[in-house]
Amino acid sequence: MSQDEAPQLTIVVGHRLGKGQEVARGIEEAGVRAVLIPGPAGDMRVGDVMAEEEADLGISFCGSGGAGAVTAKSKYGHDIEFGMRSVDAGVTAVQAGKTVLGFGFLDTYELGHRIATELVRRAGAHA
Repeated sequence: MSQDEAPQLTIVVGHRLGKGQEVARGIEEAGVRAVLIPGPAGDMRVGDVMAEEEADLGISFCGSGGAGAVTAKSKYGHDIEFGMRSVDAGVTAVQAGKTVLGFGFLDTYELGHRIATELVRRAGAHA
């Protein structure tokens, strides 16, 4: 299968306060499709939207960095890492095969770009 025929990777982003635009921008500029859940409490719907979109990864943002990730694990069985506060922690979680990442409020381009880049690298290694 050529690069052009490869299925598009998808990352769902849910933010407690209805944000996440910067992370989504970083994801898309890394060549990965971003699905940004609109409105407040998006973090709590990450697992649901991942199922609807057949997404490869979910990113949840809230104060504690855990509510949406834990909900996705309990409802859909996702392998999660939560309570993260740095980009490096997120990259390490993707390397470890986690499918939902829970962060405190860290809506940055760098986070989206580096997480998406690592997901692409990991997907290529498993192709």
